[in-house]
Amino acid sequence: MKYTHVWMLILVLCVITGLGSPAWSQSSSAQKQDTVQQSEQDTDPSSSDDFFEEDFFEESSADNAIDPVADPFYYFNYAMYVVNDNVYFYVLKPIATGYKTVMPTPARKGIRNFFHNLMFPVRFVNNLLQWKLEQASDEFGIFLVNSTAGILGFNQVAQKYLDMHTQKEDLGQTLGTYGIKEGFYLVLPVLGPSSLRDAIGRAGDYFVFDPIDHVGSWELELGLDVLDIVNRTSFRIGDYERLKKAALDPYVAIRDAYIQNRRMQVNQ
Repeated sequence: MKYTHVWMLILVLCVITGLGSPAWSQSSSAQKQDTVQQSEQDTDPSSSDDFFEEDFFEESSADNAIDPVADPFYYFNYAMYVVNDNVYFYVLKPIATGYKTVMPTPARKGIRNFFHNLMFPVRFVNNLLQWKLEQASDEFGIFLVNSTAGILGFNQVAQKYLDMHTQKEDLGQTLGTYGIKEGFYLVLPVLGPSSLRDAIGRAGDYFVFDPIDHVGSWELELGLDVLDIVNRTSFRIGDYERLKKAALDPYVAIRDAYIQNRRMQVNQ
């Protein structure tokens, strides 16, 4: 990636602060999570795979037993969990809170809609790869309507007035429908929980189908990515905190919720 050095600088700073984080002192034993309260914030059911925006905050319930996922890199994953925890509390949350304060809600919703519309190629291609032709047709129609009548997607005309809806699809899900198992659990720096299969799928979506990766200028690419992350986080402030508060072991709770949510998406 063109701006890897920027991410590495963020990671180094967060590792330094993370070494003294209280998260290190939390129990690492496997415990079952209490039921997580449903978010009272505005939700974005069609947002991308960002850790702090994941639909598993709403869709998963760790009270339901799931088949365990392999976690052979537990110590690396736990270290990245601590890093990401610090990224959220000391970098992302303060920025998103300030952004939410100065940016009117209609503007934030418009920006969220714009980025969702921009990710049309990812959903459309993966619907085709999964042979979901009706959903692919709906995606194309929604993109056409929202890009024109909705003014580049800032207004979701198709969803509001035509009762058309998109489905979250990505290459990780596509590989899952082909019978490829998730492999083992991974926590990616900054990006959050994943699996071997989903990490490969994320890379494919990003470098092949994601239009932001093809804007030409790495500065513009970075700016768009940061705006998208901060804007979506502004709708979800408090979700991550509630999940941690409800869980006996937040690391295990997040891992199980992520895996359960991804398995549900693959089976849909």
